Amino acid sequence: MIRYFQEDIRFELKQKMQNNRWLKMVAGSEMRRIGAVNIIFCSDNYILDVNMRYLQHDYFTDIITFDYCEKDILSGDLFISIDSVRENALFYDVPFPDELDRVMVHGLLHLIGYDDHTEEEIAQMRAKEDYYLKMKASL
Repeated sequence: MIRYFQEDIRFELKQKMQNNRWLKMVAGSEMRRIGAVNIIFCSDNYILDVNMRYLQHDYFTDIITFDYCEKDILSGDLFISIDSVRENALFYDVPFPDELDRVMVHGLLHLIGYDDHTEEEIAQMRAKEDYYLKMKASL
């Protein structure tokens, strides 16, 4: 089950059912199933607080993923800063919904087991994001 929440902001994701179908397709393509995935939309300040409190990182980010997966069942919390997603959309000159989709699938890919610490991992993550974004566009 994918659930959506908001902390310290007002934001409502449009087309949740379509988004859920897409994320379930992504999971299935990677031989995983969706368990309990919470997507929490928040502000830059909120995500900074989460980053400092739980990860001891003193910087802003667009997403923080907490992984509670067991075997092939994907479960976790995805904290997404809507402020950062908006800024990134402007910076990369892409529509806000497209950037939000990229960040959501990025978090799901982390739950699946992909990482982005090395250049090679970053390239693999970006290729997976692009592949699954194209998949969503064809739904």
